[in-house]
Amino acid sequence: MIRSHKIRLDPNDKQATGLSRAAGCARFAWNYALSEWKRQYALGQKPSETTLRKQLNAVKREHYPWMLESTKNAPQQAIKNLGTAFKNFFKKRARYPRFKKKGIHDSFRVDNGPGTFETDAEKIRIPKIGWVRMREALRFEGRIISATVSRRADQWYVSIQVEVEDVPIVCKSQGTVGVDLGIRHLATLSTGEHIEGPKSLKKALPRLRRLNKSVSRKKKGSKNRQKAKAKLALEHIRISNIRNNFLHNLTTKLVRQFSVIVIEDLNVSGMMKNRHLSRAISDMGFFEFRRQLSYKGPLFGSEILVYPRFAPSSKKCSYCGYVIENLPLSIREWDCPSCGTAHDRDENAAKVLRNWAASFSVSACGEGCSGAQICKCVKRSSEKQEINTEQGMSLLG
Repeated sequence: MIRSHKIRLDPNDKQATGLSRAAGCARFAWNYALSEWKRQYALGQKPSETTLRKQLNAVKREHYPWMLESTKNAPQQAIKNLGTAFKNFFKKRARYPRFKKKGIHDSFRVDNGPGTFETDAEKIRIPKIGWVRMREALRFEGRIISATVSRRADQWYVSIQVEVEDVPIVCKSQGTVGVDLGIRHLATLSTGEHIEGPKSLKKALPRLRRLNKSVSRKKKGSKNRQKAKAKLALEHIRISNIRNNFLHNLTTKLVRQFSVIVIEDLNVSGMMKNRHLSRAISDMGFFEFRRQLSYKGPLFGSEILVYPRFAPSSKKCSYCGYVIENLPLSIREWDCPSCGTAHDRDENAAKVLRNWAASFSVSACGEGCSGAQICKCVKRSSEKQEINTEQGMSLLG
């Protein structure tokens, strides 16, 4: 199993300049290789990242001698990343690679090999830069694979990948919980617990408005404008850190407490198109919540199930299975016309998710879900599956 630990660096001025120079080399190599890839492809050739790396190595000493001041891993790994990007594009997993701009997602990667990099307590040695202090020590033990150095605003971070033993923690609890995400409450559990989100963006809006005004009032290209933009970027980082810290604590608590967790397959990108709700949805971090559960589940021995996107949850009675035709978002509580049960909208949706998991995880032959990972659909059961038809229809609707 490969795990990564992202640590903030504490470089001095000279080291920060070296990190910026290495990130610039990686950016130049990416743009150079992308330009050559387009040119060769237009001529009917078949470019590859291997040939482009050799091509750059042959000309950089004569035409780009400034690249020799940084580690050779930075441009080489950038071209390798470009090759991976094209593979993802051809397999329709990503869009066509684009040119990189200075100051936007600056980063470079180094692989663990002879003379590349090494760590010692709270320090990391990067070629051509030297030993750079880290804010904390590496928490994982094992074979170090690579390190990616990146910049956010004026802060530098290193993400170290370590190959550790695949020994998942066994979840002691055997309970199943449904988690309904929302704007009023970040998460509502089928146990009846409501978890409030930090809403860091909403609380910081007055300060963000003030900082944005400060940037707009400065002359373009001036030093004062750069300082104002740096303050604005740091405020966005602070907002993001508050949200991510809360989500990490919440998801870790869930995977430690429950063995089966059911969430909805939300169309977050489509929900963000609603101009009335987009800011609140982005402030909650629905996608990040699901992403963290997807990798923490197998680590802690929990199974993450995804409720189908178009199946009813809020409109469905968790007691009898009746589906109401119309239920606007303004209605937070409703009574079932069939059985008369009073429902809280979010709690009822969470209970529907929990019942859905129980309807197919328990059967006569003992078959269950496809595995402890997030999946967009449930594995089809055997043709001879023995289930209670009436109970299954009432739960699944």
